[in-house]
Amino acid sequence: MKVKIIILLVVVLSLQIFSSCGVKREKDLNAVTVTFWHSFVASTHPALKELIKKFEEEYPDIHVKAQYIPTGDALVQKLITAVQSKTVPDISWIHSDFLDKLVLAGSIYRMEEFISGANGLSQDILDDIFPALLQSASWRDTLYAIPMEATSLALLYNRSAFRKAELDPDSPPQNWDELQKYSKILTIDENHDGIYDQYGFYVPVFPASGSLSIWMVLQWTPFLWQAGGQIINTEQSNVLFNSDAGVQALTMWKNIYDELNLKTFTLSHDMGFAAGRLAMILDGPWNLPRYRNIKELDWAVAPLPAGPVQRATYLAGEHLAIFRQSRNPAEAWTFIKWILKPEIQAMFSIQSGYLPVRKSVLTLRSYQDYLETDPYLRAFVEQMQYARGRQPVDYFHTEINQIIAETIEKVILGGGDPETELNKAAMESNQLLRSKQ
Repeated sequence: MKVKIIILLVVVLSLQIFSSCGVKREKDLNAVTVTFWHSFVASTHPALKELIKKFEEEYPDIHVKAQYIPTGDALVQKLITAVQSKTVPDISWIHSDFLDKLVLAGSIYRMEEFISGANGLSQDILDDIFPALLQSASWRDTLYAIPMEATSLALLYNRSAFRKAELDPDSPPQNWDELQKYSKILTIDENHDGIYDQYGFYVPVFPASGSLSIWMVLQWTPFLWQAGGQIINTEQSNVLFNSDAGVQALTMWKNIYDELNLKTFTLSHDMGFAAGRLAMILDGPWNLPRYRNIKELDWAVAPLPAGPVQRATYLAGEHLAIFRQSRNPAEAWTFIKWILKPEIQAMFSIQSGYLPVRKSVLTLRSYQDYLETDPYLRAFVEQMQYARGRQPVDYFHTEINQIIAETIEKVILGGGDPETELNKAAMESNQLLRSKQ
């Protein structure tokens, strides 16, 4: 009798487990899948997974399938191909530099179509987003994407290297003169074999034909601003990067590169810094999770040194666009809108290192309390007072970026004259702009 009862209980429990699994499978099958392409660096992936997990817990009927594309440059090429083959994702993470191509192809929604809908955004929320980010998410004054996170560029430096060189570890370089001076002092050949064991500063010069060309231009632009320059005029009729400011900025980079003989340095900037081979680098907040985990590295974050005219850095970021070929635009919008919540922005900033896109996040008590414990992220947040948005370039943005990248390469790696090469680049860029006038 006992055996029969036990067998009956086992059968009943098995049926219940099978039934519950069946319900779960049924629920999963009915969930809408939103595909999301991105190019977040590896150190940010854990934060992104946590973000998606939290969203799916709150919206169990929506599944977000994230797909990583190695770099931002590769991503836009893949997107263009996907538009042509009608295999686009629902949402993609995009740089503002690529916005014109996607808009002119008619491939992405105007955000107004969602903002003004039943599940829309209030004007208060839009006003709370940093204006520079909304500007970069717009093309010709029309919003085509929503900022997901914000980035900036700062100076990261090795405090131990400063002490060893008898420099104050609490006083990083404040201007271009000090940057060049410290760069030389911190470049050391320990065993006098003619090979530097430590380089004072990394000038971010990459092959213009490679995937990092736009990243190189993005890092050079604040130095142009610091000297009082701009990329393009407000009328979008002529580029201005060949001004005296542009010549000064490119000359300064070239002088440091040549003096430190950086052509002999073969590591990437982040690996070099982590390994103690680079005393100072330029980097963004997305790498903070990686550096935080290197316990033997004593380092700090500082504002970019001021130029001859002013202190400046950029406030940029990546934005989320919804494709017109999307099968699930409403669910894609739900995900984007959810990401804008202040508590979600704060959570993602703390875990990923990225900066929040809404001003109100900076006043959240939980966020302020966290910043007190994290001097690295706090330094990036404090530097936002010097940050500015990059000027919009309505047409040929990627082409002009490429022309600037090739010019930087010609001057620093090829030995060209800064003024001559910048003037050639401006002439080529202006020819492109005139074709749209």
